[in-house]
Parts: sequence; structure tokens; C-alpha cells
Amino acid sequence: MTLSVCLIVRDEELALARCLDCVKKFADEIIVADTGSVDKTVEIASRYTDKIYFFEWCDDFSAARNFAFSKAGGDYVMWLDADDTIDDDSCAVIRNLVDTGGFDMAYLPYAAEFDGERPVCVYNRERIFLRSMNYRFSGAVHEAVPPRGKIVCSDARIDHKKIKSPDTFRNLRIYQNMIARGISLDERGKFYYGRELISHKMLREGIAILEDFLSGDGWKVNKTEACLNLFYCYMELGKEEEAVSVILKSFLYGRPRAQACCILGSHFMDSNDLPTAVYWYERALDCGDEIKLGGFVNTDYADYIPYLQLCVLYDRLGDFSKAEEYNELAGKVKPQSAEYLFNKRYFENKTR
Repeated sequence: MTLSVCLIVRDEELALARCLDCVKKFADEIIVADTGSVDKTVEIASRYTDKIYFFEWCDDFSAARNFAFSKAGGDYVMWLDADDTIDDDSCAVIRNLVDTGGFDMAYLPYAAEFDGERPVCVYNRERIFLRSMNYRFSGAVHEAVPPRGKIVCSDARIDHKKIKSPDTFRNLRIYQNMIARGISLDERGKFYYGRELISHKMLREGIAILEDFLSGDGWKVNKTEACLNLFYCYMELGKEEEAVSVILKSFLYGRPRAQACCILGSHFMDSNDLPTAVYWYERALDCGDEIKLGGFVNTDYADYIPYLQLCVLYDRLGDFSKAEEYNELAGKVKPQSAEYLFNKRYFENKTR
């Protein structure tokens, strides 16, 4: 089975070679769709492929990705961004996955944020598709391919490592232009538009959009995430009761997430209800690997944060042995963290 890897690019001279050096290890064909570069992007791409096409940018990421897919000739097609990287082990897994075949759509973990080399924001993305199934992206921003067919999940991780500063207003601008043209947002569009508003500190507007989204028939995984977003908005506006209520509402859409459990642990810790705080932080540790559940996952909430907070809580409760035990567990996750090292010195001084 053959694999075509498709990228849409614009002014990516700083990152493109790094990405394509990875891609050439497993791809049979590289497709590059340029949307208006004025730097050396096209020149760099030409070192790796002669399948370079030009797409007139129209504020629609799905249109650009579908154009790139239309140029692919492989049995499978895969999308990447120019600032993505893939380590050698994952390159080999991707090659083996395609060679084995037998699937229509493959999800791979996508690491979007890092603490040093440790990925802390990871989520599964639809990544590789059987070309004959004619999959298509939808959504002008935060484009996605609706799942269908035989789906598999791989552990070949894609790392998103930005080099240049992004245009932080781009997505918001696209959404607002769509609304100005009378285009109604679908449920996924509402979810991401609300998040864009919140990221630009337009809290009340973002709350209105996300509350409307929660009343619709959007994906449950996005509703869980919307509840987490709304919590921080309400807290920033001083509406603690609404904030806690919306975290509890997130439990309507699936099993409790580690982040939600940590939020409740923090709430009861601030209220000096230490045993209840312990309960919720321990529940966060029970959540395990949440990546395959879908949605955005900050892995710190599943281990490092509850370990540290349980250390503090058991110290306050007078169980110093258990407190030190939890601090050591935090240290196994992040051995150079300032919090862990501070606590370690604290316990060493306590035993002198």
C-alpha cells in the first residue's frame, strides 16, 4: 500500500525542511499545496517533491486541505502541518501501519504543547485515510473529517512544534467574517468560535456562544471541553457558583476527566475541606490515559498536579510520610521541577 502525505503551506521556510526530513522516511509521495508564500517555502519544498501546487487562499482550511488531497495518488492519504515533526520510531510505525492496511481511517496522537520535551497537551486526530473512501474535511477553521468506516488508533505521535509566531487573530477574523456574511455556524463551529472569543478575553461573548453550544447536539467530547472553558470564564468573572456548577455539568457528557477532578479538588482545598479535596485529587489519578477518549488532554492533570496537591494536603493533615510519598511520585514525572525540589528540601529539613 502506498501513502501520499499532503501539506498546505504558506511562508514556512523556517519549519518546512524539518518536517519533510521526517516525511521522506515513510511517504511514497509528498504533496505540497502553497497558499501564497513570499519566502523560500516553494524552493525548499522542491528539494523533496515535484508535486507542488498553488491554491488561492479563501479563508477556508478545509477547501485547501481537500485541494491537496485531490492531487494525491497513493492508496492512503495523510495530512500534516509544516511545523509538525515525527520521531524515527513513529515514522516506522506509520510505515508499518500503511503497509499492513486493512483500515479506512487512522487516528494518531497529536502533541500540541510541551513542558521541555514532555508533551502536556495531547489529543487524537484523524490523520490517515483510505483515498478510495473519498474523505473530505469540513469547517473553514479547525477543519475535521467526520469519522466513518473502519477506524483504527495508532500510537505513532505527531509533535506540533511552532517556530514562527502565529497570527493569533486569524481564526477569530475568519469566524467573524463568516458571521458578517450571514453564514450560520454549525455546532463544531460554535464550539471553536466560543473558544476563540475566550482566548481574546471576550468572556461574556464566549460564554454566550458556549452555553448555546451546550444546548445543541454537538459532540459530547466537545461539550466536556466547553464546560472546562466555561469554568475558567465564570471564575474570572467572580461567579464561583456558576463555575462549579458547569464542572459538575461536564459529568453529563461522559466519565469525569482528570482536569475536572483537579478543579473540584482545588475548590474544596480553597474551602479548607481537606478530606474532600483529597477525594477529588485521588479521583484524578484514577482517570488514567484519556487521550483515546478524544478532546484536548493536559496530561499534567492525570499525574503531576494531583501528586503535588496530595503532597500538600497530606502535609496539612499531618500525614507527613504520605505527603513525602506523593512528592516523590511527582518527582518521577518531573524530576527537575521547582515545586518537587522545594518540597524535597522541606521534607529533608523536617527529618533533621
